[in-house]
Amino acid sequence: MKLWWATDLHLIDLAATDWSPLSRAANESIDEPIDGLILTGDVAESEELSDALDQIADQSAVPVYFVLGNHDFYGNSIAKTTRSVVDQVRDDPRLTYLTDAPPMELAAGAFLIGDDGWGDANQGDYETSYVRLNDFNQIDDFREISPEHWKAKLQALGQQSAQRLTSKLEQLPSHAKHVLIATHVPPFCEACWYEGKTTDENWAPFFVCGAIGKAIQAFAGKHAQVKLTVICGHTHHDGVARMSDNLIVYTGAATGGLPEIEAEVTVDSNGVMVQRRA
Repeated sequence: MKLWWATDLHLIDLAATDWSPLSRAANESIDEPIDGLILTGDVAESEELSDALDQIADQSAVPVYFVLGNHDFYGNSIAKTTRSVVDQVRDDPRLTYLTDAPPMELAAGAFLIGDDGWGDANQGDYETSYVRLNDFNQIDDFREISPEHWKAKLQALGQQSAQRLTSKLEQLPSHAKHVLIATHVPPFCEACWYEGKTTDENWAPFFVCGAIGKAIQAFAGKHAQVKLTVICGHTHHDGVARMSDNLIVYTGAATGGLPEIEAEVTVDSNGVMVQRRA
């Protein structure tokens, strides 16, 4: 199965968006057709999200598998946005919200799973960090509580993501040999890239989902025979982190508002191969 991967599209002005790169997901190669498109979050903002997903499905003309990022909840609450997306995809077979989906076997022994993830304040030094994201002003869940409760909220969101992902990992059948994991936030500091360097203590609380990282490493440690490939975004800068012999993380680059394809992901019985686009 041959998939295209894109991340952090930030499609705010849909009317002005050039959708041609997404159309190529289905039409660029006649001899080697694309089988699907994976989006690792920050598609739009809550008000535009439904239309953006619908247009992406129309333009790509292939199944779309996606998770949400923090910006997708801007202008609304997490629960209301999530419910809206779940309702939308259940009526649209072109779209699969991986956070709400069980493991999907793409090829013999090769599965796709995913979850949104959050910068969950479990890495770095939240208390001394000078970083404060727009999330706290733009997402109802943070706007409606006092700042002293923000850290606990971030940690709870990260833990919920980790629990969902752990459940999916536990659902994998015994013949699973390769797992492609899509998430928005890098699960490790080593995978949180910016201009060729990894994160520091100030940015890590908001750009690393430590709970998901812990869950993935726990599974990888217990199942050495299973190869795990993680694709994520959030930082807008690319890099690769090999965490162990059976765990590798690809972080995608992005320019907001320009829906470019990050990489071609090939999934077959031999494994998962990620090939960056030029």
